[in-house]
Amino acid sequence: MRRLLASAVLASSFAAASFAAPAADLLQIYRLAQDADAVYAAARASWTAIQEKLPQGRAGLLPSATFSSSTQYNDRDVQFRTPGSAVSARQFNSNTWSLSLTQPLYRRQNLVAYEQAQTQVGQADTQLALAGQDLILRVSQAYFDILFALNNVEFAAAQKVAIAEQLAQAKRNFEVGTATITDTHEAQARYDLAVAQEIAARNDLEIKRRQLAQIIGRPATALSLLAGQITLELPQPNQIQRWVEEATRASLPVLVSEAALVFARQEVERNRGGHHPTLDAFASYTDSGTGSGVQGSAGVDISQKVIGLQLAVPLYQGGATTSRVREALANEDKARQELENARRSAELAAHQAFLGVTNGVAQVNALRAALVSSQSSLDSTRLGLQVGVRTQVDVLNAQQQLFSTRRDLAQAAYNYVLSLLRLKAAVGRLGEDDLAKVNAWLERK
Repeated sequence: MRRLLASAVLASSFAAASFAAPAADLLQIYRLAQDADAVYAAARASWTAIQEKLPQGRAGLLPSATFSSSTQYNDRDVQFRTPGSAVSARQFNSNTWSLSLTQPLYRRQNLVAYEQAQTQVGQADTQLALAGQDLILRVSQAYFDILFALNNVEFAAAQKVAIAEQLAQAKRNFEVGTATITDTHEAQARYDLAVAQEIAARNDLEIKRRQLAQIIGRPATALSLLAGQITLELPQPNQIQRWVEEATRASLPVLVSEAALVFARQEVERNRGGHHPTLDAFASYTDSGTGSGVQGSAGVDISQKVIGLQLAVPLYQGGATTSRVREALANEDKARQELENARRSAELAAHQAFLGVTNGVAQVNALRAALVSSQSSLDSTRLGLQVGVRTQVDVLNAQQQLFSTRRDLAQAAYNYVLSLLRLKAAVGRLGEDDLAKVNAWLERK
C-alpha cells in the first residue's frame, strides 16, 4: 500500500510541477491582466476616443473664425468699338484677404448634438466599468479553470495507479489459476481507458493554461490553490427578489442600454431640429487691392467691414428631414426593445448567480460530509483488508472514491466562488474588493 500511495503522489507531482512555489495568487494575475489583456485595453482606448465627443459637440455652439487670402495675376486686353481705336493691354495683380467670424445664436440641431455628446461620455464611463467587471470574471474563470483542470489530472493519475494495481492483481490471479483471461482483458481495457483519460486531462490543463496566457499576455505561472476550508456565506440580503430588482435597475448592461435609449431619443430631436430655423451672428473684414486694368483708370484698394444677422428658414429639402425623423423613431424603438432585453437578461443573471451561491453552499457542505464518509470508508476497507474480509481491489476502489469526492468538492467550491462574483456583477457592484476577498481564501505557498 505504501508503494501504491507513493506512486500516486509521484504521478500527481508531475501534474503539479509547474505550480511549484512561488505561486501567483488571483490578485497578482488580475494585475497582469489589467496591463496586458487586449480586450480591456481596447475598452480603455474606446473610452478615450469617446471623451472627444464632448469638445466636438461643444464646438457646434461656439464661434468659428475663418481667414482666407488670395492673389491673382491678370493679363487683360481692352479694345473699344470705336472705329480705328487701338488695343490697350494691361497687366495687373489683384490681392484679397478676409477674416470672418460666425456665432450661432439658435441652432437646435447643434444644441441637441452637444447633449448627445454628454450622453455618449456618460455611457462610455459605464462601458469601461462593465469591461472592468468582465475582466475580473474572465480572470477568475480562467484561474479556477486551471485549478480544476489540475484536480482532474490528479484524479486521472490516481485512477490510473489504482487500475494498474487491479490489472497486476488480475494477471497474478490468472497465473495461479484463480481468474480467467477475461478478467485480465477487462482490467487491461480499464487501464487503457484510464491512460486515455489522463492524457485528455493533461491536454485540457494545457488548454486552460493557454486561455489564461491569452488574458495576461504571458505563459501562466504557478497558481495558489484554494484553501480546503473556505468561509461559506449566503447572499445578504438572502432574498432573491431583492437582488433581481437591483439587477434590473443597476446592472451595468442595463445602464448602458438606458444611455443608448436616451441617445436615440435625442437623435429624434436632433433630426426634428432640421425643420427649425437657424439664426447666426456674423462679422467680417475684407481688404482687397486691384491694379490698373481699364484704359484711363487707376488701381483701387478696398477695405470692407460687415456685421449682421443671418436667418435661414428651411422650407423643403425633398423630404429628407422627415425621412431622417422616421428613421430615428425606428431606432428609438429598437433601443427601447434592447433595454427591455437587457433588463430581462439582468434578471436571469441575478437568478442564476443567486441560486449558484445558495445551492453552492449546500453542495459544498454535502460534499464535505461525503468526503468524511469516503475517508471513513477507506479506513474501514483498509482494516477489512488486514483481517481478510476485504481485498486489495476494494481498498483501491475506496481510495478512488475518495479522490473523486475531493475533485467534486473542489469543483463545487470553485463554482461557489464564481457565483459570488457573478452575483455582484449582476447588480453592478463587482469590484477589486470582492476579488481581494476571494484572494484571501487562497493558500500562500
